[in-house]
Amino acid sequence: MSELEHNDPLIIAGQSFNSRLLVGTGKYKDMAETGAAIAASGAEIVTMAVRRTNLGQNPDEPNLLDVISPERYTLLPNTAGCYTADDAVRTCRLARELLDGHDLVKLEVLGDQKTLYPNIIETVKAAETLVNDGFKVMVYTNDDPIVAKRLEEIGCVAVMPLGSLIGSGLGIQNPHNIRLIMEEARVPILVDAGIGTPSEAAMAMEMGCAGVLVNSAIAGAQTPILMAKAMQKAVQAGREAHLAVRMPRRAYASASSPLDGVISN
Repeated sequence: MSELEHNDPLIIAGQSFNSRLLVGTGKYKDMAETGAAIAASGAEIVTMAVRRTNLGQNPDEPNLLDVISPERYTLLPNTAGCYTADDAVRTCRLARELLDGHDLVKLEVLGDQKTLYPNIIETVKAAETLVNDGFKVMVYTNDDPIVAKRLEEIGCVAVMPLGSLIGSGLGIQNPHNIRLIMEEARVPILVDAGIGTPSEAAMAMEMGCAGVLVNSAIAGAQTPILMAKAMQKAVQAGREAHLAVRMPRRAYASASSPLDGVISN
């Protein structure tokens, strides 16, 4: 762990994390690859779809917790596959029951199966219910600054605007809106969905995002473990670049060597 990482933690709901890369558990070829890739990523927060993952509700099937230990990782059960607020709330309550009272969740309420774009009306409705029910909600949303602010006001502990469509690998399509969201935010803003390459993860971090969530870009790579390592490095490099503050852009050249003391003819 570098000195910077030690002194620059990600704080979510009062909990401190050294890694700003969050990862998912879907799309890997098997449990062994899932565990190996997540370990290689250095991530501390790991999200899983409660409706599609066995967390103990099916005792005769492989249990994800056998490779993603709650003692090592902070689990982030999510509501992937939910299309109504009621379904999302019910899924979070199931996760809390399965995980002995665990209250940190990732809320996503989808609008349709083709785009997996968030249904904002249902997302806001579910967020209000879950916050009132004592959940710490990290919420997937679109890149609308007004919606992001509303979700923060409801009490969500982190707002997670999409970079582009889930699983698309198209990168950050509207960096301007994400910057607008960050300008007004008092909770962490993390890019969720659309990251395809380490350079795109670094871009999000250089912009000032608190972190990024990556799943498909790692699981869908030809060598997921190697890609997981690359994402870890990219997120750290992007964060360090943001803190360093880039040089100003100039319209014309500026000599990199000082001109004072130059010998002239």
